[in-house]
Amino acid sequence: MSLIPLLVFTDLDGTLLDHHSYGYAPAQPALDALARMGAGVVLASSKTAAEIAPLRDQLGLTGWPAIVENGAGLLEPGAEASGGDEAWQTIRAALDALPDTLRAPFTGFGDMDDAGVAQATGLPLPDAALSRKRQFSEPGTWSGDDALRDRFLVALAAEEISARMGGRFLTLSHGATKADRMAEIIDTLQPARTVALGDAPNDVEMLQAADIGVIVANPEATPLPQLPNEEAGRIIRTQLPGPEGWNRAMLDLLSDDKTG
Repeated sequence: MSLIPLLVFTDLDGTLLDHHSYGYAPAQPALDALARMGAGVVLASSKTAAEIAPLRDQLGLTGWPAIVENGAGLLEPGAEASGGDEAWQTIRAALDALPDTLRAPFTGFGDMDDAGVAQATGLPLPDAALSRKRQFSEPGTWSGDDALRDRFLVALAAEEISARMGGRFLTLSHGATKADRMAEIIDTLQPARTVALGDAPNDVEMLQAADIGVIVANPEATPLPQLPNEEAGRIIRTQLPGPEGWNRAMLDLLSDDKTG
């Protein structure tokens, strides 16, 4: 019998965190309810370990692992951000080796200073500095057309670098996904049930891998297309955005006992 009744995997920006303020207060009632029942909450984000470690502490989730940089890395329970950035350096080198026509439209976090990342993300300057402490991946913006982006991605794929679109940024990595890390954590912790919540294309595999997936409304982006199992009710959508939608969905699921 599993000792963990429920394990929740959640994206951050636009999902548990408000898209603009980065606050999570509206989700606190559901977080408290999950804590009372002994459920775990695993943060799963494009954010760096340096960003997620203090946030995880603030949320009272230090005892649970966290998925960082879109699944490219894992922050163990209780661990602080540490380690090298060899994977990130490899990505940066591959970018800089591209022809100018392909390289110029991509502006990565490594191309910006702290103030530039703060402007691009809306983060306070100290938080923007933490978001630039990359180990495994490189998010950025794309200013070219779709055809040029396809050529950009093909060129990077030749170097075994893949790209995923999040809520706002195109993130380059060596290919691991949130769902890959999710599977590892489930294999280790053996929860009785799982729920995943997210709002962007890079959350889709995670949503589909959970017993119940929740697509959180994001007015800032194009809605995700209908996913397999959505008609059957295994994947649901919120009407409210961000932490308000997160809170309502989790409280409804707990009330309906769909997670039991």
